Amino acid sequence: MSLGLIVQPEAELDIKDAHAWYEARSPGLGAQFLDAIDEALLLVSREPKIFQRVHRSVRRALIHRFPYGIFYTIEPNRIVVFAVMHTARHPAKWKQRSKG
Repeated sequence: MSLGLIVQPEAELDIKDAHAWYEARSPGLGAQFLDAIDEALLLVSREPKIFQRVHRSVRRALIHRFPYGIFYTIEPNRIVVFAVMHTARHPAKWKQRSKG
């Protein structure tokens, strides 16, 4: 069963910034990053519980080919993505946005 997926504005900005960074390094790489994000978001919406909890109710889906994670919580009728961050970033960054 697929739940509704809400990507918060901060997470959208994370994606946009990473896309621009990859695209500046190699034309076309930013588009590949977006494809990997879309693929991961689709899987999160279909099977949100398959990804491990990283803190309380917060789960993280790792992105194929890119060192990024999608941080989200599962609510009764929706999934809320609140951060898309490089895995080397300090956890305090995404925890500041988390309610879980």
